[in-house]
Amino acid sequence: MKALTACSALFGRDLRAVLRSRSQLYSSVLTPLLILVFLGNGVSEGLSPARLSGGSFTAYLVAGAVVMTAVFSSTFSSASYYRDRDSGILRMFLSSPHSPRVILLGKSLAGILIGLVQAVVVLAVAAPFVQFDWQYGVPSGLAVAVATILLLNVMLAGLAQALASRISTMQGFHLVMNLALFPLLFFSGAFFPVDNLPTWLEILARVNPLSYAVDALQLAAYARSGHGFFGLGLDFAVLGTLAVAVYLLGLAKLPRLTWSGR
Repeated sequence: MKALTACSALFGRDLRAVLRSRSQLYSSVLTPLLILVFLGNGVSEGLSPARLSGGSFTAYLVAGAVVMTAVFSSTFSSASYYRDRDSGILRMFLSSPHSPRVILLGKSLAGILIGLVQAVVVLAVAAPFVQFDWQYGVPSGLAVAVATILLLNVMLAGLAQALASRISTMQGFHLVMNLALFPLLFFSGAFFPVDNLPTWLEILARVNPLSYAVDALQLAAYARSGHGFFGLGLDFAVLGTLAVAVYLLGLAKLPRLTWSGR
């Protein structure tokens, strides 16, 4: 019970910190929406992509924008780890009677919730203005989308925690996150279909975990059928397995009480 209380207190503390950081909230939501407005409408009106399975290019981009929101959120939420470490607050937390994993759990849960809410907001704002087919129906499609976003955020939170506990500086952390996640984002089918591409790019897409999140979101809202997609069964099997494995990896290495984290 004491561990649950401590975890809840840290969860609430980090949640309030993110809510007070309005620039972080605005940039995480507005950047994907701006991409939808300018890139989506520009390509749809100017180029009229013919290789899409259904709907407009703007509708196609929504899944990528939602995944991008989750990536931004996981990157920004990690800043609290470095702020607490460099200010000495993390030392105080880890000196408490509670397990260090309780501390990490409370902090990461706040990041997962914020990422989930921000991504759902992007989907909710975009949905009335694009041509979604909702092949499973709106309630079921929304349930699939929310489950996908939740698993994605759990995986990204675990990755962020695993890197933050191993990289000594915030600048180094953001560099590694950008180098790792943004190439994966571009080769996930978020901005263009990955079928009929060179074989090596298709292989990259199939081993890319973000591809399965994009695929599930497109099946939930955008696609008219399952033809040409991985399928929800495979999507959730990959995302569920990786979410659990990577999140446990993030909790495996405990932070040190030194300033550098070494």
